[in-house]
Amino acid sequence: MFLVSVSVESDGIGSIDPSCTEIIVVRHGETDWNAIGKMQGQLDVELNEIGRQQAVAVAERLSREPNISAIYSSDLKRALETAEAIASRCGGLEVIRDKDLRERHLGDLQGHVYQDLAKLGPKAYEAFKSHRSDQEIPGGGESRDQLYNRCTSLVQKIGENHRGQRVIVVSHGGAIRSLFNRAAAKGQHPGKISNTSVGIIQLCDGDLWSIKSWNDASHLKQTEFLESAFGGDASSG
Repeated sequence: MFLVSVSVESDGIGSIDPSCTEIIVVRHGETDWNAIGKMQGQLDVELNEIGRQQAVAVAERLSREPNISAIYSSDLKRALETAEAIASRCGGLEVIRDKDLRERHLGDLQGHVYQDLAKLGPKAYEAFKSHRSDQEIPGGGESRDQLYNRCTSLVQKIGENHRGQRVIVVSHGGAIRSLFNRAAAKGQHPGKISNTSVGIIQLCDGDLWSIKSWNDASHLKQTEFLESAFGGDASSG
């Protein structure tokens, strides 16, 4: 497992190389479906009360970071509400919504509890668990390749549009894993991505991506959050 839990206070990220873009990646706050292990995919589920507390905590943390130029978010409620909490504490920046930051579409699996998937949708479940990255999920679901391509293509464009700047991107467990896989060295793994955890990806010299820190949830130590909440790992949805 590759896991970095470090502070990203201003001393660590105060200045940006003008040829690079720093992407602060945030997973959305918790939902009731996260708490009970229900597959969300692209169904539009809002934050629960714990998720709202988490959003406030990460917003407070990021408000202390200098030079935030823009905030991008998935247009799904759980991510957008998290992003809007952050924006309200970061100078009132407008949240730029983009559907390419959505979670993976899980087809026939969406709306079902994870432990019931094999029984309720065996073909879709088999596709979801397939080692083939090009395997789509019955019912309109995406392959991991499709998820990877849309997420990384968008973040590459964001990087090109914000050279020398620091940008926040709020998204979902599966999408964020794709960003990690694009940026990480061979053999590194993202592990579980906690709700409202913070990771930093640096984009330099055209298309060179690297990980500066990952899965930092230190801002949640004083909140009543559930570390066991479902999602953020290989079963993310």
